[in-house]
Amino acid sequence: MPSENIDKFFHPKTIAVIGASNNEHSVGYSIFKNIKNSVYEGIVYPVNINGGEVQGVTAYKSVSDLPKATDLAIIATPSPTVVALLEECGKKGITGAIIISSGFLEAGTEGKNRFNLIRQAAKDHNIRILGPNCLGYINPRLGLNASFAPKMPKSGGIAFISQSGALCNTILDWSVNENIGFSYFVSIGSMADISFDELIDYFNTDPEVSSILIYMESLNSARKFISSARAFTRTKPIIVLKAGLEEPGKKAVLSHTGTMAGDNAAFEAAFERAGIIRVATIGELFNYAKTLAHQKRPEGNRLAIITNAGGPAVIATDYLAQRGGQIAQLSDNTIVKLNNALPPAWSKGNPIDLLGDAQPNQYRSAVEACLDDALIDGILVILSPQSVTQPEKTAQEIINIPGLDKKPVFASFMGSDEVKDGVRVLLEAGIPVYRTPEKAILCFLGLSKWKHDMALMQEPSEAIPESFLPDTAANLKIIEQAMASGCYNITDITAKMILQNYRIPTNPTYLVQTQKQLDNILKKTGFPVVMKIDAPGLMHKTELGGVRIGIGSAKEAKKAYADLLKIAKRNFPTNVPKGVFVEKEISKTYELIIGSKKDSIFGPVIIFGMGGVAVEVFKDIAAGLPPLNMALAKHMIEKTKIYQLLKGYRNMEGVDIKAIQFILYKFARLLIDFPQIKEVDINPFVVDENGGLALDVKIALDTKEPKKTADPYSHLAIVP
Repeated sequence: MPSENIDKFFHPKTIAVIGASNNEHSVGYSIFKNIKNSVYEGIVYPVNINGGEVQGVTAYKSVSDLPKATDLAIIATPSPTVVALLEECGKKGITGAIIISSGFLEAGTEGKNRFNLIRQAAKDHNIRILGPNCLGYINPRLGLNASFAPKMPKSGGIAFISQSGALCNTILDWSVNENIGFSYFVSIGSMADISFDELIDYFNTDPEVSSILIYMESLNSARKFISSARAFTRTKPIIVLKAGLEEPGKKAVLSHTGTMAGDNAAFEAAFERAGIIRVATIGELFNYAKTLAHQKRPEGNRLAIITNAGGPAVIATDYLAQRGGQIAQLSDNTIVKLNNALPPAWSKGNPIDLLGDAQPNQYRSAVEACLDDALIDGILVILSPQSVTQPEKTAQEIINIPGLDKKPVFASFMGSDEVKDGVRVLLEAGIPVYRTPEKAILCFLGLSKWKHDMALMQEPSEAIPESFLPDTAANLKIIEQAMASGCYNITDITAKMILQNYRIPTNPTYLVQTQKQLDNILKKTGFPVVMKIDAPGLMHKTELGGVRIGIGSAKEAKKAYADLLKIAKRNFPTNVPKGVFVEKEISKTYELIIGSKKDSIFGPVIIFGMGGVAVEVFKDIAAGLPPLNMALAKHMIEKTKIYQLLKGYRNMEGVDIKAIQFILYKFARLLIDFPQIKEVDINPFVVDENGGLALDVKIALDTKEPKKTADPYSHLAIVP
């Protein structure tokens, strides 16, 4: 949407409320009342099929009767009437509409048909739509409540986008008590037209928007969303609560990769690629709103904890360390200041324990000292109510400190009635207050990680270690022949050829169809060897007893060859495999998994981590989206626990991490070049200080070949 059009949408000078009503229990009544009785300076027209007056204002029977085209129409009528109303709006020249009405995507086949019809009507008449099935939006700076939400929030820097109207109302009610302001408050509904990416792009052009909170249930235009979010998060944070990730009964069909790269992993990878902070609960979303409303973003993860209670401070310190934060080292100058201001028995370190009888002025002195300490990135003030505690006076002392906004300051005044007056003072001054220290720490660490990740995004990536010229033509021929023959599951020699054509090293596999061939191959491979039945399309041969390992002699190999042919004949009576695969048994220090599964929303999702037979037990997996550069590949590797071993541990020599990065880079390129690939499972990829090899490879193709664009990932600039 061009910025001038969406700006007109959110800053209308004239509005028509279609379905405006005198019935106090109707949505149309609430919307018209909200606009009419607000400080909004524009003109609002009620449209009601019966005409007359609506809430004391002359009503128009139809859109065509309006004196002129309005900038915005709000439709709050039954869903069967909406298509005709949109067409009427188009003829009148109205270019923006909010569809409050429900009864579309959520209403079965008939509703879906209506949804498609309103999309077409909007397209035919050049009308931009918010909704349907939404609450509307609020622009606090205009005093415009173009929704049926009952409250107007304060004006502030947070833009909120939600697919849940009920959550909108909850946050609105909560924000009034917490002194949190919003720049925009948008209920996006079913996204027939305006979607997350367009709103993010628009909010990025508004200097008054300092952050975005999102409650998301579904996502369309996934790649546009990532691109828009990344542009925003370079300078300002986005927080997302994604719901609806777990589908009961969802199962991996072909491989370990399917389990590891499911919906949740796909969203995790996408959000990370976009620089988004992801939260898991409504409570976390609320807490980030508190933090973002008034506080400066932390420059690092070093936290000072000021407390009058040792227990909560110790718990907070543990929680901080367990999640990658640091308890700040106090500078010598800060120690001197605290020694001069605090009683002799203070803790002499961080956490700064003021003891149970801490006075308001002592809290102030401690906060002032920490604000001036360059070794501290944020301050957490913990107050536990005790017999001599003065919560309100303590809060007053804190908020009156000059330069309090130099660093983020968090407060956890623990308790309820005993601390409520102190909490009120802090909230009114814009200091976020959390029920427990852990909630504050989560927000502090989330924002410090975002700051760190954005700094990494600006760093140039290292170049690939050597030129890379894959044989795309050879792979295209293999894939086209497989699909033409109806073989959509590729294993063994053919799967390894696909990797080899992209310069990914594999353990050579040989097809043996006679005893003489077996003898010749064994001379080439040496012992021990692995032998497997030749069963095209069969992804898991082990389950049929079709694999033999640790074969150490020609005699054992001859017996295994005969046994495997019998298994093949028994299990494939109508299409008996003619041979057996033989390969050298390789033993290296570490077993990895490299894989991909095509997600319905984001496309290919890459996984990397600890492999082997116990991959689903340990679940030491990192996920990412193609394309990858060397920096992104390294970041994936570093997120796994096995990385600590791969880089070298104690007396064990490390592996060539850069070589693994390069393999991930080439693997990502393979997925981009061949959208026909539905799933890949390289498990194990074995590696030690002398290099690595893919031992077992499975590739599944889409039953219908997807269309390939010239550059399907051009929106994802390759940066860390």
